[in-house]
Amino acid sequence: MKNSPIGVFDSGVGGLTVLKALMAQLPRERFVYLGDTARLPYGTKSPQTVVRYALQAVRKLTEYRVKCLVLACNTASAVGLPAVSDEVRDVPVIGVIEPGAEAAALASRSGHIAVIATEGTVRGGAYQDAIVRRRSDARVSAVPAPLFVALAEEGLCGGPIAQSVARHYLEPLFDAGAGASSPDTLVLGCTHFPMLADTIRLAAGPDVGIVDSAETTALYVRRTLERENLAARSGEGGLRLLATDAVERFARIGGRFLERPIRPDEVELIDL
Repeated sequence: MKNSPIGVFDSGVGGLTVLKALMAQLPRERFVYLGDTARLPYGTKSPQTVVRYALQAVRKLTEYRVKCLVLACNTASAVGLPAVSDEVRDVPVIGVIEPGAEAAALASRSGHIAVIATEGTVRGGAYQDAIVRRRSDARVSAVPAPLFVALAEEGLCGGPIAQSVARHYLEPLFDAGAGASSPDTLVLGCTHFPMLADTIRLAAGPDVGIVDSAETTALYVRRTLERENLAARSGEGGLRLLATDAVERFARIGGRFLERPIRPDEVELIDL
């Protein structure tokens, strides 16, 4: 079991930021990444549809005899984690919401925490609920920031366009005139958003702590594998990439997220 791969699932390429963090934390591990590119985005779908898609994806990943499943999609984690956990009982199932919420609750000095995410994640209230469960005095300001997804996929992560969009979303949250009432911690509640971290940091201001759910999830997965005695003790790692559509686009855009070139022939086309 220790030599089995870790399964990572996302609606598209955004989860590659989580995969990149996982590979850095766990260089000896093998990974199978599934991007459901035929049916993205999940953020605008109904909860029932997201649950159905997530279950189909994790059933496919279990065919690879994975030792751990990571829902590297905030929307799927927000609405699908309970159903997936009920479906897959023999291996750890980890989403990105809980690790990010825990890190934010610990990091915030004032208890006022901002979350930027997709419409679906904000509407579902998963981050808000998870943060308040950990810190009863927390006040959470959650704002949808859908344009960040398009900017990340187009590679427009810096410069005037990205800066203008960041100011549009974040200035109302972090208005200098708000003083002590302004959030002191910001959660990047979408796996695309770490691509724009520098631009987001500029717009939020130097005194705001940034919580990257990709990094916090990777650390949580490492600790889980160590606790469950599932961590690989040797090996050089490895990666298998699966997509449900448009492997050329997956390779082109995914290379930016993974920060290494991906050839189209490295991506296996599958059907769910």
